[in-house]
Amino acid sequence: MSVYVAWTGEPLPDDLVGPWHEVWVAAEQLAFIDSDDTLSRVYHEVKWSLPDGTALAVSPLVSRPKLKGLRPGTQNWLRDRIA
Repeated sequence: MSVYVAWTGEPLPDDLVGPWHEVWVAAEQLAFIDSDDTLSRVYHEVKWSLPDGTALAVSPLVSRPKLKGLRPGTQNWLRDRIA
């Protein structure tokens, strides 16, 4: 299992479907994605769900980031997935 962080230039769709176990929307344009799939596959599935030309950055997380001001429960969600 990997956890990816995704930032988009537009809000993520509510019905985001892809090769993942769960998507945790931490802020309107920021999500954490729990997936067994590759970075490339996760990136492309998110990309295809957004309007053409929307900014997007996706990266794997190797450790828990420091966080402030995100949706309540974000730190716990990450703690359950990243040591």
